[in-house]
Amino acid sequence: MTKLLDIAIEAAKDLPAEMQDEVAGILLSFMGTDKGEVYQLTPEEEADLAEADREIERGDVVDEEDVRAVLAKYRR
Repeated sequence: MTKLLDIAIEAAKDLPAEMQDEVAGILLSFMGTDKGEVYQLTPEEEADLAEADREIERGDVVDEEDVRAVLAKYRR
C-alpha cells in the first residue's frame, strides 16, 4: 500500500460510519469491484491524476495533520 493511500484510510477510520461506507463505496466503484466494471477516466481526470503524480514526485503533498484538520472541519 502506498503511503498516501495508507494516510487516506487512516483518516477515513475517524469518520462516522455512514461516511466510511460512502468512502468505501466510492473506492470500490472506482476499482470496478462493485459491478464488475472499471470506471473509465475522462481526459480531464487523466490530466488531473498526471498532475497529482508530478506533485507527489516533487513532495508537494499535505501531511497527516493537515488532512485531519480538513476532515475535522467537515465531520458531522
